[in-house]
Amino acid sequence: MRSRKIGFLILLITLGIFSCNNDDDTTEIPEVIIRDRGEQQIADVDSIMKYFNNYYYNASDFEGVETPKIKDLIIDTDPTNKVKLIDELYNATTNPDGKLKSYDLTFAETEYTFYVLELNKGPENGTAPKFSDKVRVTYEGRLIQDNSVFDSAVTPVDLDLIGDRITTFGTIPGWRKVFPLFNVAESFVDNGDGTVSYNNHGAGVMFLPSGLAYFATSPSTDIPQYAPLLFKFELLQSFENDHDSDGVPTWMEDIDGDGEFSIDSDDPEKEGDDDTDNDGTPDYVDGDDDGDGVLTINEDLNDDGDPTNDDTDGDGIPNYLDPDDAESK
Repeated sequence: MRSRKIGFLILLITLGIFSCNNDDDTTEIPEVIIRDRGEQQIADVDSIMKYFNNYYYNASDFEGVETPKIKDLIIDTDPTNKVKLIDELYNATTNPDGKLKSYDLTFAETEYTFYVLELNKGPENGTAPKFSDKVRVTYEGRLIQDNSVFDSAVTPVDLDLIGDRITTFGTIPGWRKVFPLFNVAESFVDNGDGTVSYNNHGAGVMFLPSGLAYFATSPSTDIPQYAPLLFKFELLQSFENDHDSDGVPTWMEDIDGDGEFSIDSDDPEKEGDDDTDNDGTPDYVDGDDDGDGVLTINEDLNDDGDPTNDDTDGDGIPNYLDPDDAESK
């Protein structure tokens, strides 16, 4: 009996110690230090250029191929029957035939450079998606640091380049910058077995600095913070979005023309941005863009399905963006 009592007391003391530890033990969340975008961009471009200097691809397998498949694209460190990526870097004077091209843009108040290996631009005079469209693509994502695969879609998937902020959140910024540089397939055929064959579609590889990818916020443990990424891709089809179903295509609601929908948090009443009525909701998801109490779709007075060509007072501002014109059909 005595040994049982001693054992019971030891159990109570042990439980008490663990109970106290649990009450006092607060899990520390590691602090995320946001790096300077400009400094990170310099580091990322350096990583990308090192990749170009160390990796090769089977260029000859894609010469004259109108419908390239990314499954046939090999990028590795074996130079056998391949071309070093850096040797494909386009230069108007010294390498006008280079397939690897650089592009410059401003995003998040930072100057960025990204690179695209063009396997096929798609049909001449074809259709290119807008930055806010839905695209049908196949792709494969790899880390620049070690060329490992972190994601892929072998069969075509549909993705919104810009989300509606409720059910979809869109893609990384780099995709919105790259896909409009290519054209969708010239034609396609339903094979009758659940698959579709596409002809003469845009295809290539995008090399993105982290600032045009996930930057400090990674969606997966397979992608480190601040990781520059590459994506092989086939651009098959695109579909024009109208996120708020107001009759104005989403891409046309980019008032400041920067290819993004953002509101200046320091100046929410800023004129000329993508929130005409300054209500905190960008026009592309706002059913009443000018805040005059009349839905944009109802300011299509001539009922042609296009509110952008209705201007009652003739001041050059369409009714749906002019709070002084509140006539409703």
